[in-house]
Amino acid sequence: MKAIVQRVYGSSAMLAVADVERPVAGAGQVLVRVRAASVNARDWHLMRGDPKIARWMDRSLFRRTGPANPVQGGDFAGTVEAVGEGVTDVAVGEEVFGEAVSGAFAEYLAVPRDLLDRKPRNLSFAEAAAVPLAANTALTLLRSVDAGQRVLIIGASGGVGTFAVQIAHARGAEVTAVCSTRNVEAARSLGAEHVFDYTRDTVTGRYDTVVDLAGARSLRELLGLVEPTGTLVLSGGGNYDGGSVFGPIGLFARGQLARPFVKPTIRVPLAQQSAAALTELRALIESGDVRPVIDRAYPLAETAAAIDYMESHHARAKIVITVAE
Repeated sequence: MKAIVQRVYGSSAMLAVADVERPVAGAGQVLVRVRAASVNARDWHLMRGDPKIARWMDRSLFRRTGPANPVQGGDFAGTVEAVGEGVTDVAVGEEVFGEAVSGAFAEYLAVPRDLLDRKPRNLSFAEAAAVPLAANTALTLLRSVDAGQRVLIIGASGGVGTFAVQIAHARGAEVTAVCSTRNVEAARSLGAEHVFDYTRDTVTGRYDTVVDLAGARSLRELLGLVEPTGTLVLSGGGNYDGGSVFGPIGLFARGQLARPFVKPTIRVPLAQQSAAALTELRALIESGDVRPVIDRAYPLAETAAAIDYMESHHARAKIVITVAE
């Protein structure tokens, strides 16, 4: 089968289309014929091996000189080709979506049953592939948000941000978004009642929950935007700029160290993908409360260009990879 392969860290020049052995569904696994995948910030982090500290922190994804799995990609949507021993609730031919640890930038993918769910009925394969990691991250970050709360989302036009605006709005929160000029109207259309254009506006006010997805502001500045009884949520952030040792992990660590000494609660939640989370997202999508927003689509052979586009800092919302018709 065709797959995008990378064996050593570096630029997108390290990515190559190659013929690799088609995986087999083991016990508890499902073999998926991938119809679409999507690109996340995690993919350029893995491609670059950046930040360098990650090479020693997460050995399931990173090795010292290259990715743990030469075939990258997490988000996918496709059809069930075969099921392994013990899988009885998914049938061959069903349309599914989910997030694998790796291996989605390929024609076939073997994935544990508990990391996929049935595809939302009202989405195409490309749209469904845009959902899992970004939408589940947004859902995790906003677990404590209730109706009537004032929520500030910094980085509202990115993959996670577009889902976060919609989920916070669906929960009945008053949403304020921070994005660039070209994304202001898009943020409003997704449910933001107020929008700061960071290229010309100073972000002001106090909020019950501040979600920082950009990683461009100091911890002191972020805390100044949170009510004393509120919550600061740190996630994502950072762009490739020649390489880093700590990247956004530095801000997360400072936030954790400051927790005992500041009034607002500081959270650095880590999303855990599961079939249950995908089922919850499917319900939100099929009800019309949430929809994926796609910036661009690329064929599998142009996955390197898709990751380059994400690295260029110009990408907004989601970038998808079409694998098969």
